[in-house]
Amino acid sequence: MLASDYSRILRLHVSCVVASGALFTLRGVLRIADQAIANHRAARITSYVIDSTLLVAAILLTLILHQYPFRNAWLTAKVLWLVVYIALGFIALKRAQTRIGRIVAFAAALATFGFIIGVALTHQATGWLTLLH
Repeated sequence: MLASDYSRILRLHVSCVVASGALFTLRGVLRIADQAIANHRAARITSYVIDSTLLVAAILLTLILHQYPFRNAWLTAKVLWLVVYIALGFIALKRAQTRIGRIVAFAAALATFGFIIGVALTHQATGWLTLLH
């Protein structure tokens, strides 16, 4: 893997972030509206493909940049918040039994997604909060 591949891989990574966030938002809104299509097999498979591509691109970027989670604070934060986002998304799309539960988990997942983007753009573990200083 060459550093010259960096910009293409970064574009792929960012495109997958946008696609993943958009699909999650659509599925979350449909789930809150009690539409069964939110968890249709095609929606789930599309999500898995996008998120797997996103993960592979992220790993390639870390290898190119020689910046790794648990060695770089901002990447550590990104990975830890990603785990929170996945858990909240799982609750919002599958586990929450009530509409209020789905709404709360969905809103928290979207806020977490936004915070992860802030960490990625600022390269600071505090994400958007860095801009308040």
